[in-house]
Amino acid sequence: MDELRIPTEQLVEQVRQCRICEQALPLGPRPVIQMSESARLLVVGQAPGRRVHETGLPFNDPSGDRLRDWMGITRDTFYDDQQLAILPMGFCYPGTGKSGDLPPRPECAPAWRETLLERLEQVELTLVIGQYAQAWHLPGRKVSVTERVRQWQEVWPAALPLPHPSPRNNLWLKRNPWFEGEVVPRLRQRVAAILQR
Repeated sequence: MDELRIPTEQLVEQVRQCRICEQALPLGPRPVIQMSESARLLVVGQAPGRRVHETGLPFNDPSGDRLRDWMGITRDTFYDDQQLAILPMGFCYPGTGKSGDLPPRPECAPAWRETLLERLEQVELTLVIGQYAQAWHLPGRKVSVTERVRQWQEVWPAALPLPHPSPRNNLWLKRNPWFEGEVVPRLRQRVAAILQR
């Protein structure tokens, strides 16, 4: 069956041409992903925001700045698809609701997720950002993002649940100083160790 499998670069190009939920997207489709089979780090978020939709570059916003800081890596390393894959739960900007961006479109994950994840056999650490990503990648009893992040050692060192790095979460970070005091240093150490191999 492997002989019939299309090359990963071709699969990624198919994803970038996806139009399955075009009618529901306020700015139209623009799937934003980054991956190659050699990636050893995987970042799983919710869906691109408006700024990412405009540039086509994942986490090209203040959320990305904070995430890169948490990981202790440069923009060049972050955008090196040979080292780091980025697969949000929804690949296109879903639009804005009353309290921020809308949830990822429900069509996206069933259509593409398993096929793409199967290609990422080298991944040593998956960063699982926010409730939608955590529900998919860390199934089990339903708990809040705060509780899931607090229980990070249950899935460490293969995965790490994270709060969203958005500036909207500044209050969460202030209320939960243990996260930047305990979790972020461990994340930086692990990322550095993986990238040095």
